[in-house]
Amino acid sequence: MPAPAILDLGATSIELTRQLCDIESVSANEKRIADAIEASLAGLHHLTVSRHGDAVVARTSLGRDKRVVIAGHIDTVPLNDNLPTRFETEDGIDYLWGRGTVDMKAGVAVQLKLAAELTEPAYDLTWIWYDHEEVSESLNGLGRLLRESPDLLQGDFAILGEPTRSEIEGGCNGNCRVEVRTFGLRAHSARAWVGHNAIHDLAPILTKLAAYTPREVEVDGLVYREGLNAVGISGGVAGNVIPDEAMVHVNYRFAPSRSGEEAVAFLREFFDGYDVTVVDLADGARPGLDSPLAQQLVASTGVPATPKYGWTDVARFSALGIPAVNYGPGDPLKAHADDERVPLRQIEDCERGLREWLTAQ
Repeated sequence: MPAPAILDLGATSIELTRQLCDIESVSANEKRIADAIEASLAGLHHLTVSRHGDAVVARTSLGRDKRVVIAGHIDTVPLNDNLPTRFETEDGIDYLWGRGTVDMKAGVAVQLKLAAELTEPAYDLTWIWYDHEEVSESLNGLGRLLRESPDLLQGDFAILGEPTRSEIEGGCNGNCRVEVRTFGLRAHSARAWVGHNAIHDLAPILTKLAAYTPREVEVDGLVYREGLNAVGISGGVAGNVIPDEAMVHVNYRFAPSRSGEEAVAFLREFFDGYDVTVVDLADGARPGLDSPLAQQLVASTGVPATPKYGWTDVARFSALGIPAVNYGPGDPLKAHADDERVPLRQIEDCERGLREWLTAQ
């Protein structure tokens, strides 16, 4: 059994990122890192720390008139020879290389350091580090907290430490996946004329998808680009059988101006005449930038806010009526990549931006 991991919260956020990343925590293997986070916070008298499965929650109770929730997931996608971490320099830029550096242990490191050091923040704070973000939605640790202890997610504003290059990304697109099926009649392929080929009937669907121009939708001042794409095809019985069923798996990323129900209605109309089955649906989140707290955060970072095109857990807060944004180190294009790496400067920038905002009076 591996020795208990130890985190040094007095180290720099860069060094703390390295410590966190070197604790392997692929989804479903988060216990060791959750243990380390919980142990590192023990004895900090300004925080009340609780454990919920492999999620750790730390809260202040200072009587402030506003509460901010700041959260980050502690799991990663599977490794591919990209641990332990290492420092490297390319084109004059210093990086920390390795699994989890971008998605999203650099953000978690910044959060942990500030949680330990900010004993008198301008707002009451709820820090949440949770498990199972990279797998099925039903396992998501933040979703579990929402079901079992919804009071812990309550606040006036929320931040997810998802990688944003240490810039503010407001809200997120919604996400819907459907299966579009065609049906035919089986026959021997030597006598195909007595059957009907369901795979051939997918051709008009694919042609329509290929010709579709995704919408660009302005929502509260940010322009969200949608996406409608075939992401999988299945069909066929045997090499000598005309198939009687085929399916194209379609993913729709929709602007947060649409509800999930409206997104499904659009897809049923788009694929009118075909059998459509919804297999996954998650509402998006509006930018949340009309919140005074969000505006103060944007001012502290000094960088204009942009939209988040993917789905993130900010949508869980939005569903509760809590404005939420994404803010964390790392280029999202490097998330899950084999050469995942975070610029050291972005870790420092994120820490500085959050620290200034959380201590401004």
